[in-house]
Amino acid sequence: MILCIGTTPAAQRVMTFDQLELDNVNRARTTLDGAAGKSINVAKVLSTMGAHPVATGFVGGDRGRELLGVLKSKGIEAEFAQVSEPTRQCISVLDRSARTVTELVEESRPATASDYASLKAIIQRRLPRCQAVVMSGSLTPGGPKKFYEEITLQANAAGILSIVDAQGGALVEALAAKPGLVKPNRRELAATLQRTVESETDLIAAMTQLRERGAVRVVVTAGTSATLALHGNCLWRIQSPVISAINPIGSGDAFTAALAWRLVQGEELGEACRWGAAAGAANALSAMPGELERCDVERLVGEVKVERL
Repeated sequence: MILCIGTTPAAQRVMTFDQLELDNVNRARTTLDGAAGKSINVAKVLSTMGAHPVATGFVGGDRGRELLGVLKSKGIEAEFAQVSEPTRQCISVLDRSARTVTELVEESRPATASDYASLKAIIQRRLPRCQAVVMSGSLTPGGPKKFYEEITLQANAAGILSIVDAQGGALVEALAAKPGLVKPNRRELAATLQRTVESETDLIAAMTQLRERGAVRVVVTAGTSATLALHGNCLWRIQSPVISAINPIGSGDAFTAALAWRLVQGEELGEACRWGAAAGAANALSAMPGELERCDVERLVGEVKVERL
């Protein structure tokens, strides 16, 4: 099992328009409703690739019940802490003529100390039976910054691969626990370390800083630009295949999911990132985040270029 933790899941709506006009009435060609948020996307992709994910976090209200219903319909095991605040909703707006994607994000609401205690109890019960734990996304407003650090310590003590896909204080605190892998994107890395990350030299220096502060492996994605991966003194550059994207939202989560899936099978970091890049590209071929086709991943994996530096 791979435990997928995220405190801010979302009910997801994707609306596609032939041509979006601001300050006017727009009628959608198609509207899709589902469940998303970083950890939910990770769980959906893991399930598609044949792994056994378990999704957990916070849910509340009607949207929370709908989110759980979506996961059940997809055969994804889930155990969430119920909270009083309703689960947020995010809306993706796809403009076919301009080939743009606009994301309208409802911010999550605070969770109480009691809510976090309930979630920690679920994690502690589930963790010993897992091969890996993936911690994704921002914490709820005012949430404990050491939350991911505590989980990482528990995972490491149990010999379980710990993956942190986060930024800011949550990532900085987690580094002290020596996570098995951290995976910010380039923008998140720059914001977390409060330094310029423009050139590849800048990027390698920033990744080395994360390694020196405790991360065992560091992977930094950059959209359609090359991903860099660092493990010890080994460094790889991974270039994703060129595709005609429909919706790239969630591609970073798909990368994380496939990367975790391959790492728990014992693959080295560079080759695991090959599958991550293929999954990220495959995700962008679908309108709903995290709902890729496995056949697309298997087709694209041969088009990913992995170079050891």
